[in-house]
Amino acid sequence: MAKQKKKLDVATLKKVLRYIKRHLPLLAISILLATVTVALTLYLPILFGTAIDSIVAPGRVDFAVIANLLLQAGVVIALTAAAQWLMNVCNNRITYHVVRDIRADAFRKIQKLPLSYLDTKSTGDLLSRVTADAEQFSDGLLMGFTQLFTGVLTILGTLFFMLSLSWQIALVVVLVTPLSLVVAAFIASRTHSMFQLQSKTRGEQTAFVEEMLTGQKVVRAFCHEDAAMEKFDEINGRLTACSLKAIFFSSLTNPCTRFVNSVVYAAVALVGALTVISHNELYSAAGIAAGIGAVSGKLLTVGLLSSLLAYANQYTKPFNEISGVVTELQNALACAARLFELMEAPAESDDSALPEMGKAEGAYALNDVSFSYVPEKPLIRGLNLTVKPGQRIAIVGPTGCGKTTMINLLMRFYDVKDGSIALDGQDIRGVTRHSMRKNYGMVLQETWLKAGTIRENITMGRPDATDEEVIAAAKAAHAHSFIRRLPNGYDTVIGEDGGMLSAGQKQLLCITRIMLCLPPLLILDEATSSIDTRTEQKIQSAFAKLMKGRTSFIVAHRLSTIREADIILVMKDGNIIEQGDHDTLLQKGGFYADLWNSQFED
Repeated sequence: MAKQKKKLDVATLKKVLRYIKRHLPLLAISILLATVTVALTLYLPILFGTAIDSIVAPGRVDFAVIANLLLQAGVVIALTAAAQWLMNVCNNRITYHVVRDIRADAFRKIQKLPLSYLDTKSTGDLLSRVTADAEQFSDGLLMGFTQLFTGVLTILGTLFFMLSLSWQIALVVVLVTPLSLVVAAFIASRTHSMFQLQSKTRGEQTAFVEEMLTGQKVVRAFCHEDAAMEKFDEINGRLTACSLKAIFFSSLTNPCTRFVNSVVYAAVALVGALTVISHNELYSAAGIAAGIGAVSGKLLTVGLLSSLLAYANQYTKPFNEISGVVTELQNALACAARLFELMEAPAESDDSALPEMGKAEGAYALNDVSFSYVPEKPLIRGLNLTVKPGQRIAIVGPTGCGKTTMINLLMRFYDVKDGSIALDGQDIRGVTRHSMRKNYGMVLQETWLKAGTIRENITMGRPDATDEEVIAAAKAAHAHSFIRRLPNGYDTVIGEDGGMLSAGQKQLLCITRIMLCLPPLLILDEATSSIDTRTEQKIQSAFAKLMKGRTSFIVAHRLSTIREADIILVMKDGNIIEQGDHDTLLQKGGFYADLWNSQFED
């Protein structure tokens, strides 16, 4: 199990690095600036150590040397601040561009995922991956860029300076410091699975909140508030528990490594102090004045000991930061893994090499079509159907008989398991989905409107439509009167999914959208289910004009709306059990007649 997690981490890291490679110039500049920052930072202890050695005793202070050293220190500090600021600018740019690219690829992948995948996944969980997980990933990545480079360079730089000053003290530091690495690695290896569980539970919580917000009216109508709250508390409690556990164990890293670092600092101070005392009788005024010359002579002064202590502190400090970075990267990689899992889900088959379909005439041929959502539960079996251009095909039958499934197959939201569907003599799998779907106009029982103006929602299929065309389409759909009464008419802004519009008004807008496009093929799936009877009669009249010369598929439970259809397909258990026009089917006295009589028996 541990090996599998390690392989997953390595694989995820490689995928992240592929995105970072797109920004190699900025990365190179960032590393260069990190080098400059570290070099200047490490030069300061040398200046301060020399300044301390210039203060020998009362009355023996070299103010000229000290003033010069302070001036140098001021310049070094200013240059360090400028380099560090520029480095942070580069790091921020790399991080947020990488996250931008990953988010864009994730959203682009969602557009290409088959409905069979989206139908089995929680919308809230997918939302959590693209938003919350991406945000967590960016935080971890930014910390990695900000502290990892400078931390590694600081360790190498301080080690070099300590070796040049006193190899004995440097040896003490190098021997003790690995303890902090062992402690950090031990804790980090046990926190990754905790952060994975945290990300998964966070996604579950987001999915539940999204579900409850979407269905808030139903929740209140059925007095389900307490049960929903109880479920939320349960998920929230699990998220709190796993978050606290992950944070608790990861937070042990810093104090543990700080303890080791304090031991290192104390060891350097002790060994250095003893060395200074042992060298005390060797110091001379000339040696002190030489400053750095004392270093080359292997003599340790008080000033150089202070430099060594500063280096020891700077040497151990990155281990604390790197341990924190490792913890954050564990969390970031767990979030990135969820994003890449979405991005690597099997997409719809690539059809870019297939020919484009022109304007369709509307001749259909369904030959031995079989389909099932679940292999062990067949839904449609051996379906055959021939449709001539311009015919109106009504599909009726009990709930779950396969009516909407047929629409999904015609639109290629799902592909048939066996058999074929041909449009104008061409298998619909032999042309691009986009070019085929451009021939359709579709109104579903479940309406969808985006946040924006009424006009923007109507012109989704024809963004270049004129105001006159939009108004004409709205009048044909009997939506103009209610749109005109809105505060800003066609420029009224509505919220997500229609905002405060009624279900009937939202459906009228969807019908207006079709009236504006005038596509050669129509699919009406309970298109007037939310509209009052009087308006429905007017819209049916408008639909009758619209359907003239257009092949139309009409799914309806209210049989009065499909009396004028050329062919009525009666479906049951995935099969067409009856076929004919309204009068013919009534005369047969079969299943359709029973459905009709059940609705109009009075």
